[in-house]
Amino acid sequence: MPSIFFFSDQSIGGDDKQNMMKTTYFDHAASSWPKPPQVAQAVGKWVEDNGANPGRGSHRLAMDASRIIYDCRWNLADLLGVKNPLDIAFTANATMALNMALSGYLREGDHVISTELEHNSVRRPLEWLKRTRGVEVTYVPADRKGNIDLTALADAFRKNTRLAAVSHGSNVLGSILQVGEIGEMCRKKGVRLLVDAAQTAGALPIDVEKMNIDLLAFPGHKGLLGLQGTGGLYISPEIDLEPFMYGGTGGFSEETGQPDVRPDRYEAGTLNTPGIAGLNEGVKVVLQEGTEAIHRREWELSQLLMEGLMQVEGLELLGPSLGEARTGTVSFLLPKMDPSEMGMILDKSYGIAVRTGLHCSPLSHQTAGTLGSGAVRASIGFSTTRDEVVYVIQAVQEIARTYRD
Repeated sequence: MPSIFFFSDQSIGGDDKQNMMKTTYFDHAASSWPKPPQVAQAVGKWVEDNGANPGRGSHRLAMDASRIIYDCRWNLADLLGVKNPLDIAFTANATMALNMALSGYLREGDHVISTELEHNSVRRPLEWLKRTRGVEVTYVPADRKGNIDLTALADAFRKNTRLAAVSHGSNVLGSILQVGEIGEMCRKKGVRLLVDAAQTAGALPIDVEKMNIDLLAFPGHKGLLGLQGTGGLYISPEIDLEPFMYGGTGGFSEETGQPDVRPDRYEAGTLNTPGIAGLNEGVKVVLQEGTEAIHRREWELSQLLMEGLMQVEGLELLGPSLGEARTGTVSFLLPKMDPSEMGMILDKSYGIAVRTGLHCSPLSHQTAGTLGSGAVRASIGFSTTRDEVVYVIQAVQEIARTYRD
């Protein structure tokens, strides 16, 4: 394949290295950073100007808190193609949202279709439901690039299949699943679709209506550019989940059960109002930039990173090939070098933050043939620059030369 980007193999100059040492962050698949300045400003303003509970009072501060929560819910609905913002329940993270969906929907004897690309946030709840409720699970295999055979997925449906639970994007391989086609398949079969959008919310276009998504779990601290401790679950109006938690909602206090009205039914306890105020500003940035433009830019940077890494003798890239669709996640291995050692050298000697190991997704590493070794994951995000990508490439090339010598 002809070169998409020009890149020369050269050592890192002293000034360049000094400039990058404190700022080169390539762990956006875990948490995006740095955040847009308005995110921090919103959180700080909230802490300084207000401390009231949303939905727990009629005084001015409480009403202001409720308005911020609703504004964020509205903006998320706009971003994700949700008709009614009240169908979005706020959670502490995507893991909590996935547990809410799985434990609240599945019953004894149900069958679930999932994939071999899932994060433990999907796999572990499913395995727990197998042990405790007798839920049956089929994991559809993927190839080494992270592609799912839709024919194999179609063959996995049974009479008692009630749910398909799939990741939109692999947090290890960077592959993107055909969620729209899977959603159409599920709709024809009368099966509900749960999508883990941990790697794609804010970074890829998502429309729950057009893609036939019934449940969508998302974190606030990744592509949505908010803080850790925020996230949410879209719940189709056609689905009534058993609540994950029971407790105070600020209304219907005389009732012994959790209220039926949304989103109160799924939001027991006080919400993370400062975090949601920040998340709201992050979502506004994403809406302003547009997910198609964000994805295109991250894809181009991923291609630059891959092309440069391919010049390293023996280096193995995981996931889709150069030129193919993928997220901003690029995982790789250097022969005979432990990924954790590579990660440590990048951190200590170059100030580059990457993630090494199994990335909480042993199924993905099993698919890629890296379960025994793990991999180095360099993930691109909203704030990544071309200069940073070039710096990472040069650092890996330098390490490889030193390691060989």
